[in-house]
Formats: sequence, structure tokens, C-alpha cells
Amino acid sequence: MAGTAPLSLCAREPHVPADRLVAEMVPPPRFDSVRFGTYIPDPNQPSQSEAVRVLEGFAAGLDGAPATGGKRGFLGFGRSKAPKTPAGPRGVYLDGGYGVGKTHLLASLWHATPAEPSRKAFGTFVELTNLVGALGFQQTVQTLSGHRLLCIDEFELDDPGDTVLVSTLLGKLVEAGVALAATSNTLPGKLGEGRFAAADFLREIQGLSAHFRTLRIDGEDYRHRGLPEAPAPYSDDEVTRAAHATDGASLDDFPALLDHLARVHPSRYGALTDGIAAVCLTGVRPVPDQSTALRLVVLADRLYDREVPVLASGLPFDRLFSEEMLKGGYRKKYFRAISRLTALARDAARLVDNR
Repeated sequence: MAGTAPLSLCAREPHVPADRLVAEMVPPPRFDSVRFGTYIPDPNQPSQSEAVRVLEGFAAGLDGAPATGGKRGFLGFGRSKAPKTPAGPRGVYLDGGYGVGKTHLLASLWHATPAEPSRKAFGTFVELTNLVGALGFQQTVQTLSGHRLLCIDEFELDDPGDTVLVSTLLGKLVEAGVALAATSNTLPGKLGEGRFAAADFLREIQGLSAHFRTLRIDGEDYRHRGLPEAPAPYSDDEVTRAAHATDGASLDDFPALLDHLARVHPSRYGALTDGIAAVCLTGVRPVPDQSTALRLVVLADRLYDREVPVLASGLPFDRLFSEEMLKGGYRKKYFRAISRLTALARDAARLVDNR
């Protein structure tokens, strides 16, 4: 078989130092170039244009001045004067279903905020909890307190312990004058009651709710708006040949990869994909249990962030999760994973068409 032997995700067990976790708190590669001007509002959803207008004004109000007095850095916390709690709303919450462009808008806010990149932070809720785990709570407060803005994508409301931890952290950062912006998932058991999670989010962060203005963003999943259906899965032979013909591609058996994910902490899934040009999987089948499914959701997010195409054989991605899972408390996460993997499968079609 021609070409270079493909890589294997199962052969990787990356170590991620704490300083890398801090340095990587920027919008992921997929959102490097997004701006408010590149967001295309659905003309049938006026809430989308209104969100852009409000967020542009919010960014303009963050003038890049130090959040509080004193010098800041990775180990520094300002001592020249005590931080003061700012008056009025200090945060925005983007409230919408999956695929309406919340992450695009959140990243655009990060880019538009007039401050040096080292004084703005962007990450998912999981990445933020991983940072606390790596640095400790007090060090995380000191590390982020000199920032102008902290953006949290996919604020997790399904783990009460982590929610309390991050809410406490955000309270300390608000006291230091840090502006906040967030999107969130829906609480378990609440998914059948509506598409939006603002009430759940504001209740769970309790004392912080007064610092957030809610922006509701209606709309359908843009990843499939007016686009052709994702390609059907390919044969094992087609996937294997494409992996050998694509420089930097990985090739793994899907069940083996699921087993490997259980041995790698989710905070390392981004590093797991370092240097991977395409992920090729054989034997895709339904995930066996919820723990495995949630790990796969994190991997799908990291692959989507990094725009890594996914070529697969076996079952189509909309059959990854059981009917019970798709009706349960983590339903929204699973539909997001299906949406993102479907988009990446569409991107991967060229690996077979062009080989």
C-alpha cells in the first residue's frame, strides 16, 4: 500500500504541563479568524443580529485598562489596592441551542475586546476545571485576576460539584473586575422542557446572576443549514487506503480508541490530536455506556475545534448513541457531538475523492 504508515491515537499518552493549559486558553484554531463581521445572521432570526449588536457594544466597553491596580502575571496578583466589585452587569450569557453560532460569537467577543491576548482567556468549562485541578484554586484566581475578559464555552450544569467550584471562582474574578461571557449546556432532566438554559444557568450560579445579561439566540443548527447530507460511512478498505495516502493521518479501530480514551484524562484530548491531519476510524459502532459516550463527546469537541476531518467505516455517526441516551440528561451533548462529527465527516469526503 502506497504512502506513509498512518499514526495511531491509541499509541499516544500525552502529558500536558500546567503552563500549556494556561497558554492555550485562547479561541481554538477553528475560530482563529472569526469576527462579528464574519457571523452570518439568519434573516429569519432577528435575535441573531441583535446579539451581534449587543456584543459589539460589550466589547467596546472593555477598554483594556487593568482590571484592578497592580501588576499581574502567571504568579502575580495585584497588591497596590484591593479589588473592587464593579457596578452593574459584568457578564453576558449567550442562550441558544446547539449550532446557532454561540461559539463563533463568543470567540468574536474575545477577538474584539481591546486587550492583549495574554489578558484575555477563552476555554470550555472542562478546560477551566482542568486548570483549577492543575494549578489549585488560589493560583487559578491569581492567574486570571489580571484579565479583562474570561470566556467560558459550554458551561457544564450537570455536575453540581464542578458548578459550585467554578461559580466560586467566577465570584472571585468578578470582585477583581474581570468581565465574563458564557454559553452553557442544559441541566439533566430539564432537556425536555425547552431548548434554552438561561433559567438553569442563572439559578446555578446564584449570587453571580446579577452580573449577567442574557442574550437569547434562536435558530437552527447552521452546520446543516443548506448543506448536503453527510456522506455515508465508507468501507474498511477505503478508510485504510485513505489513511495510508494522507500525510499526518491517524488510523484506529473505533472500539480500541474508545478503550484508550478511558486511560487518557479528557484534559489531554487536545494534545492527543497534536499534529494529526485527519482521523480515520474503522468499525464505528454504538458506544456501550454513558461514561464512554461522554469521553467521546469531549474528543469530538477537540477535533471540531481543530478542524480535523474524520473518515469512518461502520455505522453513521447519528447511530452512535442509543435511543435511551438521546432522551436522557446528556441529550444535548450527544446531539452536539453528532452535529460536529457529521460536519467533520463531510470535510473528510475529499480524502477518498482525491486519493
